Amino acid sequence: MSVGRKERVTLVLAALTVLVLALSVPGSLREAWERGGLYIFSREFLIDLPKRLFGPGRFRFILQPLVAMTLGVAAGRADARAGRSPYLYALLLGSEDRARLARSALRDVANIMLVGILLDSVCQWLILGASYLGAALVVGPVLIAFPYAAARALTNRATTALERRRAR
Repeated sequence: MSVGRKERVTLVLAALTVLVLALSVPGSLREAWERGGLYIFSREFLIDLPKRLFGPGRFRFILQPLVAMTLGVAAGRADARAGRSPYLYALLLGSEDRARLARSALRDVANIMLVGILLDSVCQWLILGASYLGAALVVGPVLIAFPYAAARALTNRATTALERRRAR
């Protein structure tokens, strides 16, 4: 996919996501007012988690992390070939590369991150009858960020170790 087309897809996904989240705001605010707190920090959130795992849209709990790990493996191999530090190590402890690594990761996973947020919000409407802004902004990205970062870091280490072994 060309860079221009990928950017257009990202913009369309971002617009859809913002629209769905904007539609979620009134209901989320009303619920927060009635509940006396935010849904994401409530007991109901924890009770509703199993409904998400077994209700409509449950396949995304497999598909999204798998796609994120695939992108992480590709990025980790590229990091190893370029001689860069493992992703998590460089992101947490590397001062000069931190911004570049964060931009690289965001560029790699922007679309699946947006789809994750969008899917979580839509699935909340289907399963729970309402969409909660905070939960959509947390659950969707968690399904992407951790698998991506772990796969990128582990692949870098494994690729570097294999290349060292082959060099001997």
